[in-house]
Amino acid sequence: MSPFSATLQELRLVYQLRQAELADKLGYEQSYISALEIGTKGPPTAAFVEKLISALELDSTWQSRLWESLEASQRKLVVPSEAPEAVYRLCNELRRQLDHLHPAQIELMRIALRLPQSMRTEPPASQRRLRRRVKGNQEEETEM
Repeated sequence: MSPFSATLQELRLVYQLRQAELADKLGYEQSYISALEIGTKGPPTAAFVEKLISALELDSTWQSRLWESLEASQRKLVVPSEAPEAVYRLCNELRRQLDHLHPAQIELMRIALRLPQSMRTEPPASQRRLRRRVKGNQEEETEM
């Protein structure tokens, strides 16, 4: 179940609405609400979320939760073209194993992603380029 699915279902239950009642309020079919809640449909559009916020007159807490869960439920990943080869390989490895990850693997990856930014921005020593500097008649290698 996606984060949006869980949030939508919780919201509907808190407001004591059946799926059909929520669908009527929003102008959608009950089957669409059901598909969103069980996660067979991808995350909805921003227009759907705006309509939901308006129809139920949601407070800022619910609005924030909906927008956050919508963002967390995105299924597509775009690798920036300037990303190093290692990033492409990591994404491909993750894509191939996504359905078979152990909860411990997921938690380890999440911990790694929370490492301080300073640890993540410095390139590994093997990727640093060396340049030659001529000093008199001697060549000396220095890191760039």
